[in-house]
Amino acid sequence: MIFIMAYQKRIQKKQSEFKEKLLDLRRVTRVVAGGKRFRFRATMVIGDEKGRVGVGVAKGVDVRGAIQKAKSAAEKNILTVKLKNNRTIAHEVTAKYSAAKVLVRPSGKGQGLKAGGAARSILSLAGIKDASAKCLGRTNNKLTNAMATIRALGDLKE
Repeated sequence: MIFIMAYQKRIQKKQSEFKEKLLDLRRVTRVVAGGKRFRFRATMVIGDEKGRVGVGVAKGVDVRGAIQKAKSAAEKNILTVKLKNNRTIAHEVTAKYSAAKVLVRPSGKGQGLKAGGAARSILSLAGIKDASAKCLGRTNNKLTNAMATIRALGDLKE
């Protein structure tokens, strides 16, 4: 009886306080002597909508493995954002990552979140409710836009 209860405790999954969103899933190829080897690259965003957000990127042989690895990588790269009035950011900030450039501006109460693509996902999972974001770079790569947004949130001062 004790053995069964211990086993049940072990198999129960720990409920995470983070919400998650799969930002990008791509099939990547490596050419070897015998042909091509396919793997999957997953980009995952997690956040608690209270100021903590993280982005993780990982590759795996199958889709499920890549997503699990990306989720654990995102949990290791958590960034804490100081929110103003629990709704917006303190000031305007610009950041660049690779070819992506992102501008994030605070908005008044009730204006809502005006952003697109990867920036919207990150800002909403961070708990920012009133802000506007614009991807100024020429790239539409979700991974680089997400990393630029994270870098912008990291540059915020209190």
